Amino acid sequence: MGPGDSGRSVTARTVPHARGDVRPPHVRRSASGPARAGYRVAVHPGAWWLWSLSLGTAATRTTNPLLLALLVTASAYVVATHRSAAPWSRSYSAFARLAVAVLLARLLFAVALGSPIPGTHTLFTLPEVPLPHWAQGIRLGGKVTAEAVAFAAYDGLKLATLLICVGAANALASPARLLKSLPGALYEMGVAVVVALTFAPHLIADVQRLRAARRLRGRPDRGVRGLLQVGLPVLEGALERSVALAAAMESRGYGRTAEVPAPVRRTTAALTLGGLLGVCAGTYGLLTADGGTYGLVVLLAGAAAALAGLRLGGRRSLRTRYRPDPWDLRAWLVSGSGAAVAALLTLASARDPEALHPGVVPLVAPTLPLWPAAAVLFALLPAFAVPRDPGPRKPS
Repeated sequence: MGPGDSGRSVTARTVPHARGDVRPPHVRRSASGPARAGYRVAVHPGAWWLWSLSLGTAATRTTNPLLLALLVTASAYVVATHRSAAPWSRSYSAFARLAVAVLLARLLFAVALGSPIPGTHTLFTLPEVPLPHWAQGIRLGGKVTAEAVAFAAYDGLKLATLLICVGAANALASPARLLKSLPGALYEMGVAVVVALTFAPHLIADVQRLRAARRLRGRPDRGVRGLLQVGLPVLEGALERSVALAAAMESRGYGRTAEVPAPVRRTTAALTLGGLLGVCAGTYGLLTADGGTYGLVVLLAGAAAALAGLRLGGRRSLRTRYRPDPWDLRAWLVSGSGAAVAALLTLASARDPEALHPGVVPLVAPTLPLWPAAAVLFALLPAFAVPRDPGPRKPS
């Protein structure tokens, strides 16, 4: 010991490695609490979902292809600047391909099955297949007009934009962190989803391993025989793994519930059921042309009742969260920007429906309305106001 040690020996309190903590210093510093040094907490995944669903709600309020293209561009830019390198963040391109397929399918059905939209600009004529009298109102082939194609393109583009907005949520929000943030009333459902998401990669790995082993032995790994020879061992391994997981979860106390008084249970059920019915009725009102005035009020009231029911239902769950994701100022900025876009486009569809729904009879070229287009630009706020999460910094 040196002269300044005052009789103290070197213990586990002064040497982290003596306690078995062999992590690097910057990782040990980052695990000290909410204000972890060298680590920035990512945006709450629920904020990204609210932002994306708000953009999808805005897409349902218009058929203007210019506004829909602006919504797609805004979501694509935010995804390009803020998605991580995790495997689930690559789902945006898959949703984009699905959106293109939906748009092409909508156009194909309009061309092959006809459209109720009358038109005078004939593009081409297909051979028409005669149908029996009980199939009146349906035709196969015939004249294809520009008005019918434009109506189908507007309708398909609206659905494609909605799918792309959902894909943005999948690319930006971590599914594991989102499941961890579920309220206590949905605890059992969250556990089931987590187990399913955990087992799926194992099943794929087992199938690949068994097929490779059969190929090395010169045995078939394709066809019905190969499927049976591979599927049975995979099923047996999955059953053994599920039994072991069930025993491990039971030993750790999963599935425990607290005693809740009967009035609280009845109030929870009434609030949850009534809230979900209100959300359905409000959503239906927002999607209809005449329900825009009361749809938003019913939707907000139903959402508030459902959240209250989930809050009360969480009393049955005896669980804690390890490092819960905070709902901070960045989460408010992300969700608020999407809600502003949805609210402004809903207001614009009520005040100026012709600008947001360009006519097809007579066929006119769509124009870009200025203030609804400026409202869509609020969706770009997360790309500039919310810094991208760089993860743990390297030790200096």
